[in-house]
Amino acid sequence: MTLPFRNPSRALVLTIAVAAGTGLVHGAAAAAAAAGGPFLAHQALYDLSLVKSRGSNSVSDARGRILYNFSGSSCEGYTSEFRQVSELDSGEGKVTLSDLRSSSWEDASGKSYRFKIDTRMNDSESSPVDGIAERVGDHITVKLTQPVKKTFNLDGKIVFPTEQIQHIIAAARDGKSVLEQTVYDGSDNGEKVYNTLTVIGRPITGDRAPSSPDPSTASDAMKTMTRWPVTVSYYDSDARAKDGEQTPVYAMSFELYENGVSRALVLDYNDFVISGALDKFDVRDSKPCK
Repeated sequence: MTLPFRNPSRALVLTIAVAAGTGLVHGAAAAAAAAGGPFLAHQALYDLSLVKSRGSNSVSDARGRILYNFSGSSCEGYTSEFRQVSELDSGEGKVTLSDLRSSSWEDASGKSYRFKIDTRMNDSESSPVDGIAERVGDHITVKLTQPVKKTFNLDGKIVFPTEQIQHIIAAARDGKSVLEQTVYDGSDNGEKVYNTLTVIGRPITGDRAPSSPDPSTASDAMKTMTRWPVTVSYYDSDARAKDGEQTPVYAMSFELYENGVSRALVLDYNDFVISGALDKFDVRDSKPCK
């Protein structure tokens, strides 16, 4: 999956994965080394709906869809394509329609990351972000061509989206329950960095029947796969903690399979919560490494 925009009026637009990519998007797929086997090339369609609304910025309804395609291998790198169309109703006729399209490629070893994100809100002009990030020595050099031409450096310890999920799966397989990472995915204006805290639950083996079946749990390619309940909280790395604590910008919960597929997506934006139910799931052919 890819990552969400951060304010309530734009919060339905996911920019990687996570998931349900974010998140999930670009985060839904990862490098094969962590899982002990190849990651699954697939297409997934998620239906978005409002779970609950809270706080002063009330939301009366939210709906939309995410179409996510993932392909590649550990030798040729990983490609993800993502589109989300969504509608957020704040009441009194205030409806925000958003359309986001994102594509990215990431080297399997985490050395290079290319991304392009195009966002439209209602009838406004698109807001493109286009760039490439490469590891050079002990740092990461980012070169943006949009929204403005700019080159800057980031700490070399920062991970890209595919790496992020790679580390989560590796930690889950090692029996760890908590993982902290700093992530760069090109979202917002292409300059944002997020600190993340991941909480990993106990493994769910493939022979355990899910409480809420979906096309992934019915797929022959998935029936033997272990999955973990995961919650990833995203924090603005530039924000200062208040009274020693910092509120996450948002949190993403999902079940993550060892082959990179995610299901049972829940996005918590503090003021409201949205679920992403997996509606369609198709396994795609992939070329093995030679």
